[in-house]
Amino acid sequence: MKTLIYLLAIISFQMCTQVKQPENNLKMDNNSSKNNPYYSRTDRTKLTVSNAEWRKILSPDLYAVARQADTERPFTGKYNEFDELGDYYCAVCGNHLFRSDSKFSSTCGWPSFFEADKEGVAYNRDSSHGMERTEVVCKRCDSHLGHIFNDGPPPTGTRYCMNSVSLEFVGDSEKK
Repeated sequence: MKTLIYLLAIISFQMCTQVKQPENNLKMDNNSSKNNPYYSRTDRTKLTVSNAEWRKILSPDLYAVARQADTERPFTGKYNEFDELGDYYCAVCGNHLFRSDSKFSSTCGWPSFFEADKEGVAYNRDSSHGMERTEVVCKRCDSHLGHIFNDGPPPTGTRYCMNSVSLEFVGDSEKK
């Protein structure tokens, strides 16, 4: 019985992880928007920017996750155990993705949400690592955000398992 529980825990852990893992960055400030001419929290126009151009603009950690579909290590992301009211945006382009009232504690090691901004995210089939999953990407810039699973809480039953490095948080108290 212990072996079965251990095996199930490993499989569950594997569902969110991938081979390459960028360095952990616990800073809450996200400087990706500073020298990024494509960053906007209001423009929803689809971007067609080459990975070579993104590599010049984004930090190495953000580039690895957002443009190469890597995954940050579990339980290390800045928003994993973060609970403030506000909105989450794409760290690459500024597109709105989630509202904090859809965030929940999933104990999977990554920030989890049960609902996304329908205009903010898109979905791709992901057959990597011998698994069938659904990848979640930013609808504006096609950056990898994480994956969606059908084991979330009501009312949707979905769990958006996201990488903190791909997100930028703006608290309600910061909005003007």
